[in-house]
Amino acid sequence: MKKLLFLVIALAGLMFTSCENVIFDDEGDCSVNYRIKFRYDMNMKFADAFSNSVSSVHLFAFDPSGILVYHKTEAGDILKDENYAMDVDLEPGNYTLLAWCGLQGGDSFSLTNQITVGSTTIEELQCEMKKEYDDNNNAYSDDDLNSLFHGIQEVDLPNEPGTHTRTVYLIKNTNTVRVVLQHLSGVDIYPEDFIYEITDDNTYMAHDNKIIPDEEVDYYPWIISSGSAGIYADIYGVKATQVNVAVAEFTINRLVVENNPVLTIYNAKDNSRVLAIPLKDYALLVKGNYNKKMDDQEYLDRQDEYNLTFFLDEHGLWSTSRIIINSWHIVLQNPDLQ
Repeated sequence: MKKLLFLVIALAGLMFTSCENVIFDDEGDCSVNYRIKFRYDMNMKFADAFSNSVSSVHLFAFDPSGILVYHKTEAGDILKDENYAMDVDLEPGNYTLLAWCGLQGGDSFSLTNQITVGSTTIEELQCEMKKEYDDNNNAYSDDDLNSLFHGIQEVDLPNEPGTHTRTVYLIKNTNTVRVVLQHLSGVDIYPEDFIYEITDDNTYMAHDNKIIPDEEVDYYPWIISSGSAGIYADIYGVKATQVNVAVAEFTINRLVVENNPVLTIYNAKDNSRVLAIPLKDYALLVKGNYNKKMDDQEYLDRQDEYNLTFFLDEHGLWSTSRIIINSWHIVLQNPDLQ
């Protein structure tokens, strides 16, 4: 009887030792589990907004040679849980995890190549914004694009008992650009009197989220509307009043420092140009008001909404001395920006 008791105690000791005397996440055995969390804090609030912002996740795992070894997709309400993490069935080892988030439905973005586990390389995992073509074969988009996010992360998954969690950090690619036209004199402005467009070459993205030059695309507003705004005597020297303003809202793909997108507005009656500005340069005008140490690309990646208010003079042209960007009043002194 004593020998049997000693054998039971010895076996229990071996089992306990094999799990390295560590209890992992209340696990009662020596299983190895991996979970991937996604974090979207590359925003101006520096706070994780994943659960409120992301509708679908496509996760791809590549081995050290760059070959796809795993792919999993999840979408819907499960992502709204603040504790959400994706369970993945991977062997221990080193991987490059790549995530495209927001592809569900394929309405706005899609992968450019067929995905095959065991043969697709990481360089082949590219993403393209969907666009249309007019009668002159010019590419354009006038849609309210689905929010698109990208993330890439090197991870080491250990061969140790327990549940191991790794995090993929996301960047939001899509941006809202809201343009408001207001007359200095207080005359009402109507949105249908203008044609609005943003031109860029930013619809094709590599696996690392860099923009691949492809073709220029004209973004048009997905909605135009009227609004109201105040004209204040202490600023503009006219009687305080409420006036109608024109509002145009765009959704565009990622802004990058290498490109030079242009916002142009035309008079709809005679097609004369009201204004044309380098959108990226104007977006960066107020970067210093947020964080002077932030580099330009980080600011463009963190900021996903740009509100620009332009004031027209008595001739219906932009008064280049003043603009409001994201509530910051800017007095332009650089002639290269006018």
